[in-house]
Amino acid sequence: MAVPKREETKQEMDKEKNIDEIGEVVSPIVQKPTTFVPKTSLGRDVVEGRVKDISEIFASGRKILEPEIVDYLLPNLSMELILIGGSTGKGGGIRRIAVKRTSRMHKSGRRYRIAVLAVVGNMNGYLGVGYAKGSIQKHSEVIAKAVRNAKLNIFPVARGCGNWECTCGKEHSIPFATWGKSGSVRVKLMPAPRGIKLVVSDEIKKVLVLAGIKDVWCKSYGNTASRVNHVYAVVNALKKLSNVR
Repeated sequence: MAVPKREETKQEMDKEKNIDEIGEVVSPIVQKPTTFVPKTSLGRDVVEGRVKDISEIFASGRKILEPEIVDYLLPNLSMELILIGGSTGKGGGIRRIAVKRTSRMHKSGRRYRIAVLAVVGNMNGYLGVGYAKGSIQKHSEVIAKAVRNAKLNIFPVARGCGNWECTCGKEHSIPFATWGKSGSVRVKLMPAPRGIKLVVSDEIKKVLVLAGIKDVWCKSYGNTASRVNHVYAVVNALKKLSNVR
């Protein structure tokens, strides 16, 4: 016996409503854990006080395998969700939301999954980006997983004053121009003098603000409508700043 179309439509409308509700969810501050039982040697060194600064970890080349390590060493960590998804409106436009929904057809109906792209940073030279997928019924767990991956992928961002028009010597921009690539998207970041602000799109602005960069010019090439590739291209460009000493 076939399932009535009215019930299937109502279920789909409820799922779309849930997506719209979580599309605006943004947690500005990542809370520090109250209890942390380390499972790695690096975690034990952090808890026992032998490692007091996260810069010591990157200088030694040790790998962070526990996100709680980042919470202890960077207590003022902030988080943003990149608007990578969209819901259609009545006029045919798209309202951007923080989750990307995909579906596949099953004999019992459509099966939905969502994807989330989270960015964490302390607004002072450290940045991390995490991507996660999961079931639509567990959207809070998917967001938490993306934040966890972002903490594990955290890295230092080299800052400086690399524009010839500005000689302040402060870390408000980047030290030199750099290129980044992800998929078909190529990005060029260029140092800008003080007061120019961030001449980038709104979603890339979230990434640079969390990294602690205040002034920069940007040129993008390729399919920048794919915001995941666009963000990862910027992250690739920022990582290349540390390759030159």
